[in-house]
Amino acid sequence: MSGKLLLASIHDVGPRFEREVDQLAGLLAGILGGPKFAMLVVPDHWGEAPLAQNKAFQARLRDWADQGVEMFVHGWFHKDLAEHSGAAAFKARHMTAGEGEFLGLSREVAAQRMADGRKLIEDAIGREVAGFIAPAWLYGEGVRAALADSGFALAEDHMRVWRPSDGKVLAKGPVITWASRSVPRQLSSRFFAGLARHALHPQKVMRIAVHPGDTTVPALLHSIAQTYTAYARRRPAGRYADLLTP
Repeated sequence: MSGKLLLASIHDVGPRFEREVDQLAGLLAGILGGPKFAMLVVPDHWGEAPLAQNKAFQARLRDWADQGVEMFVHGWFHKDLAEHSGAAAFKARHMTAGEGEFLGLSREVAAQRMADGRKLIEDAIGREVAGFIAPAWLYGEGVRAALADSGFALAEDHMRVWRPSDGKVLAKGPVITWASRSVPRQLSSRFFAGLARHALHPQKVMRIAVHPGDTTVPALLHSIAQTYTAYARRRPAGRYADLLTP
């Protein structure tokens, strides 16, 4: 990869949030000049929206993939059912609202969910997925071990993108994202995005991620549009796979 790059993504893609995903996809395509973004697909969001039983949405994923949208496996349920202690308990409580599914899983359970999610999504889109990204970008020790053996080309957390097979870091720096679940979090995420629109342009790879919940707050959508526009004016929107090119 040469030059600066913008990586855009829509999280929590699945039948449960079809309307919201459509809205975000339209917004990003309009700013970026086409479907130049990734989608993070949840196979069965909170156990209430199974992709396996929704052939219509599977067809939509294939259509997006045919247009060039990269597809990532994004957990399985997205819901965190584990008991945590120590640092993990802090992360589970303060960094996400019960969404960090892969923070407390064992290596064996994580490996099975990764494999099942990969098969389901690849069968739907008719090609390999781009990689795996844990819900809320949170990974436990067992999950990292499973990921190293998973065969996924790429993984991502809040501060980096890496190659699981050997741990090589392919991009560094914070991802810009927004929080919609409370007014203080909305305000703080808008504040950070505003700073980032000016301060983070020197960063070689800029990652900007949106979530279905963002569509419920007009002020967040305005901030999202401003932020993507600011970066799209100064660098091309590319693909995560570009990071694998020397």
